[in-house]
Amino acid sequence: MKRHDNRSQNQLREIKITPNVLDYAEGSVMVEFGNTRVLCAASYEPKPPPWLSGSGAGWVTAEYGMLPRSTHTRIKREKSQSGGRTQEISRLVGRSLRACVDLKALGEKQITIDCDVINADGGTRTAAVTGGFVALCLALKKLHDLSEIKSIPIKHYVSAVSVGLHDHNGMISPILDLDYIEDSEISTDMNFVMTDKNEFIEIQGTAEDGTFSKQQLLGMMALAESGCQELFKAQEKIVGSFFPLQR
Repeated sequence: MKRHDNRSQNQLREIKITPNVLDYAEGSVMVEFGNTRVLCAASYEPKPPPWLSGSGAGWVTAEYGMLPRSTHTRIKREKSQSGGRTQEISRLVGRSLRACVDLKALGEKQITIDCDVINADGGTRTAAVTGGFVALCLALKKLHDLSEIKSIPIKHYVSAVSVGLHDHNGMISPILDLDYIEDSEISTDMNFVMTDKNEFIEIQGTAEDGTFSKQQLLGMMALAESGCQELFKAQEKIVGSFFPLQR
């Protein structure tokens, strides 16, 4: 089965992760899933949120936003985390990245990952998670080099990808890494956040039109696993020198 952009059903868009794109952030990347581009910046604060003070543990949080002309028509500029979708994705990215950090080993510090969508062509939240992980790793490496932390408290890789069910001449098949056209036409759309051990951190999905079966869900899960494994390799090209994949 060929898709509108000539990809096969199990093929990611072209993935590009460019590190150190900002001068002042402790860690930064521009992540591209095809025409979707997200700027991810990791910022360090030498103290935790007030409610963690004295606990000995640190915190990782995230904020996600879309620039007004990142979409086909202008969207209004939102105040920080004011919109429902913005808040939901910010929390998703934060949860996903906290899952890969030993917060006790981080100590009473906080790292905030800002994910700003420069251009949206589907999969912005999965790109934010995937790029946010690399920005986080780069920040932790810098803090370790500066002796701000004793070790790099990363437990495993994290990436995310979308999968949908596509009806092609009456044959319903899962397809990987949806762009905007596919996302707007698809009957079922799911987002998977995974570790390099093929463990799931989060699964988000719904049937927009109709239902899906257990077998179709398992097929989407298998496709997500293969896609995330490719994303881990792209991440390793940036952070593998200090945190290689365990094969």
